[in-house]
Amino acid sequence: MWADCFENVSIMLPALNETFSFEETVRIILDECHHEDICEMIAIVCDRTTKECLDSIKYSQKEVEKAGIPFQILWQTTPGAGGALRDGIDIAKGSHIITMSTDLETNPHTVVDLIEGEKDAPNGIVTASRWLKKGSFQGYNKIKYVLNFFFQKIFSVYYGVHLTDLTYSYQIAPTKLYQAIRWEEWKHPFFLELTLKPIRLHVPFQEISTEWVARKEGESQNTLLQTFKYLRIALKVRFETKKQILKDGKE
Repeated sequence: MWADCFENVSIMLPALNETFSFEETVRIILDECHHEDICEMIAIVCDRTTKECLDSIKYSQKEVEKAGIPFQILWQTTPGAGGALRDGIDIAKGSHIITMSTDLETNPHTVVDLIEGEKDAPNGIVTASRWLKKGSFQGYNKIKYVLNFFFQKIFSVYYGVHLTDLTYSYQIAPTKLYQAIRWEEWKHPFFLELTLKPIRLHVPFQEISTEWVARKEGESQNTLLQTFKYLRIALKVRFETKKQILKDGKE
């Protein structure tokens, strides 16, 4: 329904204060992925993005374009981390989209595995999980770690799925799917919405293992308080119909 085959992917790269992390993320993707699999890379920035970060983005842009891959710097027009991704999703040209961060907390070595997994099941979503293998977290806040564990268990039971990491949303999905959904969240709870609404649309999911390592530069914008704000969208989407979820309102 959403994609008959995998053609190529638009990679979302939101950036705020990342420098060497952004460059390393892009370098690993270029080194490990088949370039013909990448339609474009989209660096999403805002008025708060630092000059140093922009310098790193422009450096990476030259490397990406040298490899023959289009690279776009998109100034977001909507607020928050969720707004950045929503702006990128709206303009994506690839058959599929990868949503990730550029602070190395989404392991860029996993990108090639996401792409290969999607080639086998292009109509579904391949999502990375930090909970499939023990010891995948390094430097994670202890309180957030415990809360995350219980949230994953509760959300998976509440939605009747066997997924182990619904809040991470480091994943690849058909572009038509993302562009057809009526999104609501603008900040970090969007990452949960990005998974829950496709679940309610009965999109098939496949999980692959990944590692999470705490960022080495800048500060995370996802505070402990934000964690509790995920509850609103989780409770709301569970009872939404296909008509309410999709922009065209069709059942």
